[in-house]
Formats: sequence, structure tokens, C-alpha cells
Amino acid sequence: MNPKRHLITAALPYANGPVHIGHLAGCYLPADIYVRYLRCKGEDVLFICGSDEHGVPITIKAKKEGITPQQVVDKYHKMMGDSFEEFGISFNIYSRTSKPIHHETASGFFRNLYDKGVFTEEVTEQYFDEKANQFLADRYITGTCPKCGNENAYGDQCEKCGSSLNATDLINPRSTLSGEKPVMRKTKNWFLPLDKMQPQITDYIESHKDWKTNVYGQCKSWLNQGLQPRAMTRDLDWGVKVPVEGSEGKVLYVWFDAPIGYISATKDYFQNPEVRSQHPEKNWELYWKDKDTRLIHFIGKDNIVFHCIIFPAMLMAHGEYILADNVPANEFLNLEGEKISTSRNWAVWLHEYLVAFKGKQDVLRYTLCANAPETKDNDFTWKDFQARNNNELVAILGNFVNRTLVLSHKYYEGKVPQADEYTKSDILLLEEISRFPARISESIEAFRFREALAELMNLARAGNKYLADNEPWKLATTDPTRVRTIMKISLEITANLAILMDPFLPFTAKRLKEMINLGGFTWAHAGRSELLAPGHKMNAPELLFDKIEDPAIEAEIQKLKDSKAVNDAIAHTTAPAKAETNFDDFSKMDIRVGTILEAERVPKTDKLLKLKIDTGIDQRTVVSGIAGYYKPEDIIGQRVSILVNLAPRKIKGIESQGMILMAENANGELAFVSPSKEIVNGGVIK
Repeated sequence: MNPKRHLITAALPYANGPVHIGHLAGCYLPADIYVRYLRCKGEDVLFICGSDEHGVPITIKAKKEGITPQQVVDKYHKMMGDSFEEFGISFNIYSRTSKPIHHETASGFFRNLYDKGVFTEEVTEQYFDEKANQFLADRYITGTCPKCGNENAYGDQCEKCGSSLNATDLINPRSTLSGEKPVMRKTKNWFLPLDKMQPQITDYIESHKDWKTNVYGQCKSWLNQGLQPRAMTRDLDWGVKVPVEGSEGKVLYVWFDAPIGYISATKDYFQNPEVRSQHPEKNWELYWKDKDTRLIHFIGKDNIVFHCIIFPAMLMAHGEYILADNVPANEFLNLEGEKISTSRNWAVWLHEYLVAFKGKQDVLRYTLCANAPETKDNDFTWKDFQARNNNELVAILGNFVNRTLVLSHKYYEGKVPQADEYTKSDILLLEEISRFPARISESIEAFRFREALAELMNLARAGNKYLADNEPWKLATTDPTRVRTIMKISLEITANLAILMDPFLPFTAKRLKEMINLGGFTWAHAGRSELLAPGHKMNAPELLFDKIEDPAIEAEIQKLKDSKAVNDAIAHTTAPAKAETNFDDFSKMDIRVGTILEAERVPKTDKLLKLKIDTGIDQRTVVSGIAGYYKPEDIIGQRVSILVNLAPRKIKGIESQGMILMAENANGELAFVSPSKEIVNGGVIK
């Protein structure tokens, strides 16, 4: 396919938190590399993204922070947009789904399908929180995962085992709004009949067997299970209102609404007067409805089904839009051997990185690309980040460029020398240089960005080897003719690097082009050996990269350790709720207020105290494992809560007739649970 234009989208990030490295490695960096490559080739390309500002995660965040959903999305839209821009993600537009143009576009799209009779209306039972008086979306319901036993699984997914769930699958479901057990209540929604559309969708997937294995495989799995109708509306008050009668209190399902955000963002881009004046011959429809446009979605693997099945089905039902030609989804990036978790603050946040490592955008771009999770989950570690900077960017790429430019200024006052004679090895190297652009292009166009970056570094390695083998610094006084040729070839490699690194390391490419005074060249010029004419004047050289020392890395590792410690403490103090019980079982427990009358250590033990307690019913002996926290003499007269109808049992030969209730803090220390008011011994705790 030789398209006239390219439309590239990157998944719309939820505006409920900052950007982290998992997001970058998953889709934004590979998309940016691909787009920059196309621009280097002079292609007509539009790069679209924006904040996804609807859906339950937004309302949950608002509730947690005590602000409105609009305040949440305003805050994080700006944070994400600023971070993307500073990191060099070169969107043509970063729009947002709370804009009127998006609401109009999404409503109009729904209405088009509704008027065509595409949707089916179904009355189904859905969880309802009677205390909060509202229907519960999947993320407002938690419970026990039926597959792994995680007691805090969501109604749509278990984050522990990764299983997709329905809210009705959960064991002991509870509402996150009130903590109450929800009830089932009938509600009407509009469904996209994916079951009826399966033949069309299957034909579409089967026509793209060249897609990445993980993408094609996941699509086939869904198709083999048989597609089911999926609700395209939800009972919520935050989102795009459903534009039909009888839909009060309902909004569009976020996965109907969000991908339409690509379309509305494109419209938003062409509403810009400057864009219209520069490109009067273009409009948004050329990029969405013209068959000569190639549409590519860059996403993470958790979005495959939505971009490969549901969104194409929506576009098919509408009938006027092109479908994606490729959906190169990446796997997940882990952090220091563990899954990235925003809730546990186990992440490297982009906005924090940009402060801690100011001016080092390309170091993170390089590391994430070199270790991208293209075919399997991969791991980011701070030590690897440091090693790639110091051992590759500094020692290979930076070293070659610096030696070449410093020697050129030393020998020729920064002017490109004339090459007089080429040896056989020179000619072989020049031929090898000419092959690098095609190799890198082939890898990029196949979405193998790690491979493409490795080829770029191989060119730098070839330059380093050439300098090391020929040692111009030793020949400078004895064979100046040979040195001119060596330096001319080394400068040509440098110029080629400046062009070829642009998609991967745009900030470094810009600096290098300024140093060698290189301008006006495109990808088509790369591979040539006459990019710099003899006598061409270059600017003063600077180091492209500098070493990252241990303290900077240790500080980042310590931040993660601190987060882990905090979360371990929280997990320790807030253990998951146990399995549901009923009132009859609870009422069987007889808990009373009592007073410790006597206390002594149990011989030959470190933890046990023998207590005599006045329960108001009687005076009885209780053996308790609190010796590590209390001295016997300090607790005489202590008021306690005691379970008095626990069956007696012998502990170290002493019959214990009850159990004291204790609370445990984050450090595992125990403390008495005592009444806050004066209650007589024997007072019942209910």
C-alpha cells in the first residue's frame, strides 16, 4: 500500500492521573518514532491524541480527591499535555473529550447508528446501590475474584490475575460508594449487536494476518468464543448524554465515546484557523473517509479488543469511515521486576522524571525503545537505565561524535576536509553506510523499533571502530593526506547519524545538526557519503551525553523503596475484608467489658501472660500473647474487651477461658481495645 496520507492515533489516556513510563513504552513513544520517521520522509502524516475524560475512573478519582469530575480532568489534561510536549511526543493536536466538538461528534455518531436501527434495546438486571440510590458501573463494584480469590477485584477486571470479569461474577460484591451489598435492578440500555456483525468483523481480522502475533491472536480468541452484544450506554451522570428519548440519566459507554475522540480531535485540529490557512486543500474527512489514507492505531495490549473489534464494528455500522490498516499493540512494561501500579505509586512518573533528569529526554526515550515490550512484557530498572546511558549513549554514540568533531576542529578549524584517496576498507565502509537507511526503514515500517534503534547504534559502532582502527591522531604529523580522508568519512558518518537518529533521539539530533551546521536534509539523503562538502564550516562541539552517577540512580531506587514500605504498611493495617458473615453468626459472640485484676508471665515463654479478668459475670483466667507489648505490672486495672463465650482451651497447661480483643498497627504492635466511656464490667459490646 502506498497511501497518499497517514493518520496515526495513540490511545487516549484517562485524565485521572499523570503519565508514567508504562504508558510511554506501550504506545506513545513507538507512535512518535513512527510519525517522526514518516515526517523525515516527507510524508503527509497527522498524529492525533487527546485526554479521555469520561468513564468511571474519572468519577472515582473525583470522589477520592473531594472535587468535581471536571476539576479532575482539567488538572490531569494539562499535566499530561505538558509532559508529552516536554518529552517530545509530537502530536499535531492533543485534544480532549470534554470539548463541545467531541460531545457533538459522539452524539451524532450514536444517533446515526440509532436511526439506522443498528442498536438493540435490552432491559437487563444491573447492580444498584440502594443507599447511594444509583446504578453501579463495573468499577464501582468490588468483590472476590472467582478465579484467583483476590478479595478486591473490580467488576470488570481482577488486577491481581488479569482476568476479565463481569460484575455478576464477583463473590460477595460490594459497592465502593457505600460499602453496602448491591441489589439487582432492571434498566434499559442500547446494545451493539456484535454477534450479528461477527462475519464482517471476522473478514476484517482475517484480512490482516500480518498483524503482530499478540494482536491477531487475541482477536482470534474473541472471535472463536463468539462475540456477544455489548451495551453502548451506561447509567451514569458524567459523560456524553445519550441523544435519544427515554435515556435520561444515561451516557455513552466510555469505549463507544473514547475512540470517537480520534475523530473529534481531527475535527478540532482543522478548526484551527492557522491550520486551515496553511492547508486549505485539506479537511478532517480526507483523513477519515478517503481510501488513500492509511489509519494506524498505537495502543497497549489491554486495548486490543476495543480497537480491533468494537471500534471497527462501530465504523462498519456507520459506513462512511476507513478502518485501521494496522494496530501495533505493545505488551506491558514492568518496573524493577514488579507490575507498574498507579494505586501503589509503583511507577516512574514522566513529570517527575523531567524534573529529576532535566534535559535528558532522549536518555529515557533511548532506554524505553531499546527495552520496549514489543513481543513480551519487559522490565525497566534504574540500573539498566544508567548502564544504557553510560555504556551506550556516552561510550559509543557520544564518544564517536565527540572525537570526530574535536579532531576536526583541532586539525581543520572546524571545516570539513577534502578526501583525497580511499582505501579498499574505506570504500567497503562507505558501501556499508549506504545500507543503514534501508535497514532502519524496514524495521520501523514493520514496527520493530528496538531492531531499528539497534541498527542506528551499529552505525555509531562502525564509526568508533573506524576511528580506533585508523588512529588519525597518530598519523596527523606523518600522513596528513590519509588523516583528511579518515576525518571526512568520520564526519559523513556523523551527518548520517544526525539524520537517522531524528525519530528516536530528536533532541540530540537537533543539537548535532546545529553542531555540524547540517540543514535541509531528509531521510532520502541518508546513506550518502557527500552530505558535507569540503570547506563546510561547523560550529563548536559539545558533549551530546554525560554520565549519570550512582547517587542520582540510588535516589530513584530509594523513592521506590519508600513507596513499597508505605504500601506494605498500608496493606498490613488494612487487610482485605474477610468473607461475608450474617447477623445470626455475629450475634452468637458474647463480647463484654472487663478489667484485668492480676497479670503474670507464663514460665518458659516470651509472649504469654496469664491474666485474671473480672468480666462482670465472673472472674476468670485468660492466657494472652501480649507479653512483647505490655509488662504485667503496667496493665493491672486495664479495661479490656473480652470474648466470654469462646470455648476453653489449654495453653501451656493453663486453661484459658476467653480471648481479649486487640488492635494491630502498621508495625505489627498490639494495643487494647477499650471502651471510651465508663462502662461497668459485664457491659455488652454490640
